[in-house]
Amino acid sequence: MYDIVALGEVLIDFTPAGQSDLGYVLFERNPGGAPANVLAALAKWGKRTGFISKVGADNHGQFLVDTLENCGIHTQGVVMSKEANTTLAFVQLDASGDRSFSFYRKPGADTLLAEDEVRLDLIADSKLFHFGSLSMTNEPSASATKKALLFAKENGCKISFDPNLRIPLWDDLEHAKRMMEFGLAYADFVKLSEEELVFLTGVTDLEEGSRMLYETFGTSVILITLAEKGAFYRLGQSTGSVCGYAVDAIDATGAGDAFFGGFLHGWLDANHDVHTMSESDIQGLISFANAAGALTTTRRGAIPAIPSLDEIRKVTKIHDNS
Repeated sequence: MYDIVALGEVLIDFTPAGQSDLGYVLFERNPGGAPANVLAALAKWGKRTGFISKVGADNHGQFLVDTLENCGIHTQGVVMSKEANTTLAFVQLDASGDRSFSFYRKPGADTLLAEDEVRLDLIADSKLFHFGSLSMTNEPSASATKKALLFAKENGCKISFDPNLRIPLWDDLEHAKRMMEFGLAYADFVKLSEEELVFLTGVTDLEEGSRMLYETFGTSVILITLAEKGAFYRLGQSTGSVCGYAVDAIDATGAGDAFFGGFLHGWLDANHDVHTMSESDIQGLISFANAAGALTTTRRGAIPAIPSLDEIRKVTKIHDNS
């Protein structure tokens, strides 16, 4: 039995790593991709994880499969493509460690995952199904994602969804919104950034925007990450916020994924009913998630930066005692 099976992109993040002797920027090859990052965190923290994806039959693709396996992620659902190369993302970091991306994905192998390549047996054997919107930017992976999502819902999986807006990867932002709304309609847990909330609702107010999503889609738990300020949550009609942790951030890549992984880890451990969770329950889960996300920003990359459980517990304990 899997704790969680995810479907979506796994790719290479080329992250700035200093300069050459001639003054040129050096890039470090790091494994990434939001669904893979979430799984890597959960696998590191002892959860049984499985992945459904497609990579190129190239050096980068093999590196990613090897990395996933070394993380403890089951890769029976990862297909290798001879039709397209593995997707690449070049990350640019500003002075605070916040990042922007340039993608090489025209197409990327992850967009070519076909419906008949989706390992439904993995989903049927899982408690939780996780996905994002980037597997819905193009066909055939969009249809493959929808098939997997509907199968997961019909088979009693809880659903976690990350809209993960990456504007350069969408040809049509109205189409992007429709695909995200399709995901929201089935999700039990949703993690958003403030930018994504505005994109989906047109409002900046967290209370109002989250209320609009809840009333439209009925999502049980809505989480809105606020960087160093922590996170806002909506649990049905109740809302609140949980403060973040001050760290010396150098690279925010993967921080939101570590946050979401941290939240899902706590939920899986506690086995809460999403319909009867208390505010105290969700605040505890978010505090752990905030620490996981914050610590991830203190190292370069996404998967390589995931903190250990001991590191997270140490930070939350210090905070609780302060």
